[in-house]
Amino acid sequence: MIFRIRSDHVAGAAFIMLGVAVFAISGDLPFGRLSAPGAGMMPKLLTGLMMLFAALIVIGAAQSQEFAAIDWSDRGHAAQVVLITAGAVAAYQPLGFLVAMALLVFALLVVIERRNALAAAGYSVALTLFAYWLFGKALKAPLERGILWF
Repeated sequence: MIFRIRSDHVAGAAFIMLGVAVFAISGDLPFGRLSAPGAGMMPKLLTGLMMLFAALIVIGAAQSQEFAAIDWSDRGHAAQVVLITAGAVAAYQPLGFLVAMALLVFALLVVIERRNALAAAGYSVALTLFAYWLFGKALKAPLERGILWF
């Protein structure tokens, strides 16, 4: 029997390696216990689940297409998404949540999805304000203030 590498083998292995890296990075964070969770509990719990599901993907990879047969014609589109997102991550601290997320959504809609700029601007601002209210106000999560100072 010839073993052929399939797309799910590669994807599953990549997520398992990412999980190992997150475990290594979050190793100094205290895990705590269920009654008093530490800062490292959630990253380790989510990473463990991600690695478990990635292993299940690898196990069930026989149904996926062969890795060599993947059509890479959409790689430019994927690279644009990665670059825009990386820019938003880099701008998050100096610009703050509101500005960085509004620009991220706007850029994704205009550059990637080729939507009308005015409609994309309105949607970006509305979505970002809703997310700010939900996470910053209702859930009281600390969000980066950035240049707007609120």
